[in-house]
Amino acid sequence: MRVSRRIKPMYARIFGFAALAACLAMPVSAAVALSDAAGSYTISPASSSIRFSIGKVGGGGLDGAFARFKGSIRIDNSDVGRSEVNFTIFPESVGTGQSRIDAFLRSDAVFDAANSPEIQFRSTSVKRTGDTSALVTGRLTARGKTFPEKFTAELGGLKAGTIKFRVTGKVLRSRYGMDVGTPIYSNVVDFDMTLTGRRG
Repeated sequence: MRVSRRIKPMYARIFGFAALAACLAMPVSAAVALSDAAGSYTISPASSSIRFSIGKVGGGGLDGAFARFKGSIRIDNSDVGRSEVNFTIFPESVGTGQSRIDAFLRSDAVFDAANSPEIQFRSTSVKRTGDTSALVTGRLTARGKTFPEKFTAELGGLKAGTIKFRVTGKVLRSRYGMDVGTPIYSNVVDFDMTLTGRRG
């Protein structure tokens, strides 16, 4: 059977899309082995982000991010449970796009950035939950109060000594004396972080 010249390009496009879909469907683990990812990394703020959101009764809410933070990631190839994730956030760098709200968040009503200039997370355990995911448990310290918290980390890729994770989690702000505005504003803070680390 002869295929017309008009139909041939159509088949080429179909096969091209199929090949692209197959590549996108491949798990990250097929391209990134744990042994390749093992090592110590310094979080790069320029290519990372720490964002948060707080819901509000009736819809809307508050979205913001921190411009200043630092941290490290260490992946232990022989024992994933011994891996470590540590980061420090500087709350005076909070930004919501509204200067009045930013000033309120920095005040002693919320972060009390003048007296508590750092929010720290130090992991205590890392449990692998999938080929590219892990549950990170640790201790979060803010405003002089420390509580255990959990975050989910999803490996996004490894390239040329740079590793990327998406880290998500929920934190109850009342634990840290930041429950102003409840119950109109949710007590739950949703964190969505992209952490990019450079090896060495």
